[in-house]
Amino acid sequence: METLTTQGRTGRLVATALGAGLLLAGTVLGLDDHFPFGPFRMYSTSPPADAPAPDTRVEGVDRTGALIALGQDATGIRRAEIEGQQDRYVADPDRLRQVAEAYAERHPDAPELVEVRIVIRWYGIHQGRPTGRWTDETAVRWEATR
Repeated sequence: METLTTQGRTGRLVATALGAGLLLAGTVLGLDDHFPFGPFRMYSTSPPADAPAPDTRVEGVDRTGALIALGQDATGIRRAEIEGQQDRYVADPDRLRQVAEAYAERHPDAPELVEVRIVIRWYGIHQGRPTGRWTDETAVRWEATR
């Protein structure tokens, strides 16, 4: 078994101190984007015990009036991608046209979508437990021009 040289030991100590310093600085000053040297707040915080819990979905209405669930299987677009871009959809509802186009590509024989919307179902929570009640909020809506 070989012993570590002074230079090797010093290098390891410097690397350890640098890593520890980055972790400490990230914990105090960092944001989620700085992970793994910053906190990942998704796992370090929780909403108040009585705050409603959101469940976001995308739905469409075809030209026959049928309501269509526009999840990943229907469009190829993951819900996380929609939720991550939700502010951009709200700012520019015409972006939801892309969801309608993705649906049309996967379902060429289906009736055309005339409306796409992002809906948030707010589940009631009381003292950390579901109440069984909910309300739906349409966050953004796109309608095809006729």
